[in-house]
Amino acid sequence: MANTMEVSIVALLLAAPSALCRGKSYPYRWVYVARSLTEDSDVGDIKGIVKTASEHGLNGMVLAAGFDILDLQRPTYFRRLEQVKRTCREYNIEIIPLIFSVGRGGAARGHDKNLAAALPVTDASFVVRGANAYLVPDREVEINNGGFEQHNGNRVTGISHDKPGEVSFVDRRVFKGGNASLRLENFGKYRYGHARVMQTVKVRPRRSYKLSCWVKTEALEPVSSLRVLVLAPDGRTLLSWRPKILSTNGWYNIITGFNSLHYSSAKLYVGVWGGKSGKFWVDDFCIKEAGPLNVVRRPGAPLTVKGQENGVIYVEGRDFAPVKDPKLDFRFDHNPPPIRLLPQGRIKEGEHLRVSYYQGISVRPGQIGICMSEPKLYEVWTEQAKLIHKHLAPGKYFLSMDEIRTGGTCQACKERNMTMAQILGDCITKQTQIIRGVNPKAEVLIWSDMLDPNHNARDKYYLVEGDFAGSWKYIPKDLIIVCWYYNKRNTTLRFFSSLGFRTLAGAYYDGNTLENPTGWLESLERTPGASGIMYTTWRNKYDMLGPFGDLVATTGRRE
Repeated sequence: MANTMEVSIVALLLAAPSALCRGKSYPYRWVYVARSLTEDSDVGDIKGIVKTASEHGLNGMVLAAGFDILDLQRPTYFRRLEQVKRTCREYNIEIIPLIFSVGRGGAARGHDKNLAAALPVTDASFVVRGANAYLVPDREVEINNGGFEQHNGNRVTGISHDKPGEVSFVDRRVFKGGNASLRLENFGKYRYGHARVMQTVKVRPRRSYKLSCWVKTEALEPVSSLRVLVLAPDGRTLLSWRPKILSTNGWYNIITGFNSLHYSSAKLYVGVWGGKSGKFWVDDFCIKEAGPLNVVRRPGAPLTVKGQENGVIYVEGRDFAPVKDPKLDFRFDHNPPPIRLLPQGRIKEGEHLRVSYYQGISVRPGQIGICMSEPKLYEVWTEQAKLIHKHLAPGKYFLSMDEIRTGGTCQACKERNMTMAQILGDCITKQTQIIRGVNPKAEVLIWSDMLDPNHNARDKYYLVEGDFAGSWKYIPKDLIIVCWYYNKRNTTLRFFSSLGFRTLAGAYYDGNTLENPTGWLESLERTPGASGIMYTTWRNKYDMLGPFGDLVATTGRRE
């Protein structure tokens, strides 16, 4: 261990010779840790991280550990939390809980899935047959030649695909259906590693669509480069889905979907971006309009069933049974709930209906936002804040308000007559008030991206309806902004500093050198109000934590 540490210090001095002569000393020198505390091993992991952090001059741990669902945790969770608290006291490491996520929203949805942000499906066409009403699309939508059966050599008719005969090849020996598939390989030879299939299709605005295709892989690297992508005509991302597939995998059915928002066409892609090696096959790429999958039921997301010819708005519970998706997993790989007619209702056999509702959707696997305009959300958060104070009594809180990729689309948002910037600012203000309600002296930190005009505080952000620009005008001025966009660190730090905010750098991001934190420290040196820096890993990679701490702890010393 001693030899390893000596090597780390030598590498540090070579990589960052200016680190020992900076003038600033930062009070907040932290490490980011995510553990659920559902296993005893989580406590052991945290103890090792905390010990290393303390021995190398760090003094705080931002802990993501399910603090938003304390009322749902088991007794074993609190036993482990007490062990973590004792460890942190032993090593003089402050615990800063990460709380109140909107962009991912898993904790709030743990209390009520229907708190999810919801996208409108408007006037979908249904026809009554027997005891149920069934979706009958106004116009069928399809991918032309999605089975790759029509082709001229290696060029598929009606479909765009990268470099026919060089990267993409019609394969008549390996296929899932029909007599052919499209095989993609050799993409690692080219600069961007692209190997994609694409077609633009006409869609109805504000409708729900299910996409599916079959994919087979062989030594594909990186497997994370494979995804399904849907872009609007103006370039907005309607879907970016990375399937959970192995590098070498037999035929695998990818099923996903998207909401068309206000667009009447969409570009559909399946393939790899940044592929390095291996090959994969695609077959039976198809699209169809979906029924009320993942229908969200809350006051701000109503469902309406209306007669197409008579204009009568039918009553749920009187004319048709309550509509609810019992699975509500925000995926497209299950059947939608039926619209079931009630015996004494007014809806007739053969009647055409127009059904409008709101659907929850996963922007990326596991990323399902929640609605900032639904009052119940703040009731949930208020109860969690009381429990956090009871069990942890922290002096600082970290708001997990990053990458909010849905919002502004449901009735609850629209009835407020506010911009998305104002809705976001109001949410952050209420979060801060909730925290100060249990600890008036608490310091509150927040990720920078949704407040940064150089980052995500902008228009046309994923599935958000409205503009986040100006969100920084509507938040408490004593927040500490945790900046994490490395390539724009100087612009971002200067922006928030000019507005009077204190700042902290979210540094590192799983590299194998100290280039990233060194760059952040150089930028913090020039930033009035800079308060600290954090070792931020998304991959539970802590082998650079010691050298990071040595680098940060030497800041402010003069040799």
